[in-house]
Amino acid sequence: MAAKAFVLIEADVGKSKEVVDAIGRQKGVKSVDIVTGPYDVIAIVEGESLTNIGDLVTTKIHPIPGISRTVTCLAI
Repeated sequence: MAAKAFVLIEADVGKSKEVVDAIGRQKGVKSVDIVTGPYDVIAIVEGESLTNIGDLVTTKIHPIPGISRTVTCLAI
């Protein structure tokens, strides 16, 4: 069974669209949307394991320019 997580993202002012475009190109990202509220972007990601999700978030999502902070919520 695949692991799933919700990645809540704070983007730099004016960078939400660029962040969404960059995240959407990553393998394992099932959806990504600009939202209102305390976070600017929410991505739903899936991987074979929690380790795969951790690798996706830390090596592919965190380095994207315009991201200031993330919170990853694992689905259980």
